[in-house]
Amino acid sequence: MHGGDFEQAYEEHVGRIYAFFAYQLGSPADAEDLTQQTFERALRSWERFDAARGPLVAWLFTIARNLLTDRYRGTRGLQRQVTLEEVDPGALPIEDRPREPGLDPELARAISGLQHRDQEILALRYGGDLTGPEIASLTGLSLANVQQILSRSLRELRRALESKPTATPPASRPRPVSASPAPRRID
Repeated sequence: MHGGDFEQAYEEHVGRIYAFFAYQLGSPADAEDLTQQTFERALRSWERFDAARGPLVAWLFTIARNLLTDRYRGTRGLQRQVTLEEVDPGALPIEDRPREPGLDPELARAISGLQHRDQEILALRYGGDLTGPEIASLTGLSLANVQQILSRSLRELRRALESKPTATPPASRPRPVSASPAPRRID
């Protein structure tokens, strides 16, 4: 394959790879970093890509999944405690600041309650925009299993989101309209 082909592949698939990571990580910055690493690895290995072995999108998602696995392995265990002075003020939430693109925080919390495999299947389907057969081929699962995982995961998400307490009080009963005298006109 030629360099121009890589540019075309990047343009066609960068959004899908980014969305896959955004679903998995919930952090736009982390999703951007891993997306960049995915395409850096792909570029370094571009000449070894063999379309006869499978579609380009599957190859890119294999690289992405491997990077995500490496990341999870690297973050296991105890994390270092930081002092308040070490925290970047720009990383703290500010109410006035516009929200960065990504998953709705409630949805992200609900997704984080799912098993890791279920999270990955959702991320491949809705983040990566892969079809059921593409996910089955990529993960080694049967199509029926992929469909079952998606269906079950969506039901669990719906339950988690519907059971979330609402912040607004229930609507009160309408008050009867009282007949009050018309306001007097002052000339």
